[in-house]
Amino acid sequence: MNYKNDIKREIEESLDVKRHLLSECIDDINKAAEMLIDALRENKKIYLCGNGGSASDCQHIACELVGKLRKKSISVPAFSLVTNISALTALANDFGYENIFSKQLAVYAHAGDILIALSTSGKSLNVIKAAEFAKKHNIKIVVMTGKKETPLSRMADLAIMVPSDDTPRIQESHILIGHILALIIEKVVNR
Repeated sequence: MNYKNDIKREIEESLDVKRHLLSECIDDINKAAEMLIDALRENKKIYLCGNGGSASDCQHIACELVGKLRKKSISVPAFSLVTNISALTALANDFGYENIFSKQLAVYAHAGDILIALSTSGKSLNVIKAAEFAKKHNIKIVVMTGKKETPLSRMADLAIMVPSDDTPRIQESHILIGHILALIIEKVVNR
């Protein structure tokens, strides 16, 4: 069977979103890099949260920040709030799934830290509650989402709104943005 047309269409759609990302989001990505660098220079920490594919993206981005992206070791304090399955299941059971991220922030995060909240829809209640907690406790919020304004994007200190409604295209862009942020941090922070 020949799936070349399907393959070509998917790649072209991805490229189209990336072109719009370049023209529409470059300033916000630059501002996010500046926010992260400023926080790291003040010995603050980065926390990431999201669900499903966005949860995997949180782990991936945290890994790039803690480990290395290209040549240097970055080694900045970045933590994915989706990785401790025992904590997640206990918190979901005892406090409700909507509180799994906010309860962890309450334990770990401090004023001046940064929460990177990933949600393709901008409607994930547990991510919104994490952002609400962050806002109340002077934790800065960077949101990565799709093109529609949502309660989550309105709560953000900075919202990077990928110009797409298509979940796979949004998630691909979130990883690209995460790689760009890690690359910039790698160039600046560990000199």
